[in-house]
Amino acid sequence: MARLVRLEATEPIELKPQTRSVWICACGLSRNFPFCDGSHRRIRNESPDQLACYDSKGRRIEPNIEHPGE
Repeated sequence: MARLVRLEATEPIELKPQTRSVWICACGLSRNFPFCDGSHRRIRNESPDQLACYDSKGRRIEPNIEHPGE
């Protein structure tokens, strides 16, 4: 089943229980999920009030969503 998940974070989450930091992906684009691989760098200029959709390879695609009443 496909699922649309809304993620608004543009930076990873740092965990510090180990001897060195571990970064957890918060943008949803990491190819090494749940760990950050730096993919969030591609979304730095995205507008927070617009929907951004990506395919399974992390390529941005235009959403095919109709907004009733607009």
